[in-house]
Amino acid sequence: MEAVEPLWDSEAAAAACAGHSSGRWQAHDVSIDSRSITRGALFVAIRGDSGDGHAYVADALKKGAAAAMVDHVPEGVAQEAPLLMVRDTQAALEALGAAARARSAARIVAVTGSAGKTGTKEMLRAAFARQGMTHASQASYNNQWGVPLSLARMPRETQFGVFEIGMNHAGEITPLTKIVRPHAAIVTTIAPAHIGNFESLTAIAEAKAEIFSGLTPGGVAVINQDNPFFDLLARRSREAGAGRIVGFGASPAAEARLVKAVHHAECSCVLAEICGQPLTCKIGLAGNHWTMNALAVLAVVQALGADMALAALALAELKPLAGRGRRHRLHIADGVFTLIDESYNANPASMLAALNNLSGHVTEGRGRRIAVLGDMAELGEEAKNYHRDLAGAIADSRIHLTFTAGREMQILHDNLPRELRGTHSADSAGLVTPLWETLRPGDVVMVKGSNSSNMGKIIKDLLALGDADLQINTMKSA
Repeated sequence: MEAVEPLWDSEAAAAACAGHSSGRWQAHDVSIDSRSITRGALFVAIRGDSGDGHAYVADALKKGAAAAMVDHVPEGVAQEAPLLMVRDTQAALEALGAAARARSAARIVAVTGSAGKTGTKEMLRAAFARQGMTHASQASYNNQWGVPLSLARMPRETQFGVFEIGMNHAGEITPLTKIVRPHAAIVTTIAPAHIGNFESLTAIAEAKAEIFSGLTPGGVAVINQDNPFFDLLARRSREAGAGRIVGFGASPAAEARLVKAVHHAECSCVLAEICGQPLTCKIGLAGNHWTMNALAVLAVVQALGADMALAALALAELKPLAGRGRRHRLHIADGVFTLIDESYNANPASMLAALNNLSGHVTEGRGRRIAVLGDMAELGEEAKNYHRDLAGAIADSRIHLTFTAGREMQILHDNLPRELRGTHSADSAGLVTPLWETLRPGDVVMVKGSNSSNMGKIIKDLLALGDADLQINTMKSA
């Protein structure tokens, strides 16, 4: 929702960042990307992994930026240009985010976990949006740039704020949660994501538990009760000063407890008990992982005193995000097939969830369930074992065929029963043609892999083929 008044003016921004502003200006947005900057935004020139934002200040101002936050006057930029001069732009962005949080009376939620962070954040956004002005992180803005940027963009009038916090290494969550200062913090699950950067799953749990260090006094910790690390996380939240701990899951001990769920192709019907209150609702997303994280969302809604009935209505209207379960019905020569886009990142837990969801899909006619899988990254010395172990899950499921791409997925291909093997390719591009030539009407195809495996290319190419009859016929006859 757009701010009623400007996010920042030159005086307030300079005070927040301990900087000096040239000229008077007002900004209605904050951006660190000159390519997508909107007119009237404050451009922050960050030094990042891919370059120095100071090189793009002139371009940002030309596109209509209200001002630019810099640590020096960049080449090609006039001395009299609207600039906010600071000592360090990264530190100043963090200060701007902290100032936005300090001036806000919103109820704030932070979300972390090894899987499901962005989906849970979007469910929270939807649940609160029916009840008041809601601000949430865009996309997966969950790192050292994304979190303070998301805070800096929060309008003064916000009533509910939702922020995703991620990490690749220990110690990364602590500084972020301390500027977010959530009233409630969710840990969706602990699983071997980025395990290559940690000694053990316990170390990952300890790193995720850092989110509780930013809780406001007496804040609420919402933790997956079905996860083996529930007790560790609960202990760490108490040590951090949490005033209440709410477990969610199917466990009888969970306060936000799943009683029954029926999963359909495009939704899930749920009977739950949320902190003693029975609730029946529909979630507009298919799969057990969505159902479980919806329990966490409803627990937060209840804990922060919002309306659960309105939240449940919002959950029923959810649609899958691109890369996270979005479905497409695409044409082939003799009919249509279903494409499930799970191409945004993967780890063993999210991969198993996606395979389980695919296994539950009902096919049409002679249709089959086809998994198209790319490498899972950052799994360290156990990478081969994690990929090999998928073979058992696939063999025990109702999946008919598996295509694989990447060096690590070679071991999965080799360990699958022959009748379940599709093509293996060194990269995602090599799967498009053999996959297309295999498809028949009624098939359900799910594509998933880590970002580095570029499985999104398969989605893009299939969408193009499925929408162009000429290309369909050409590919079929090739």
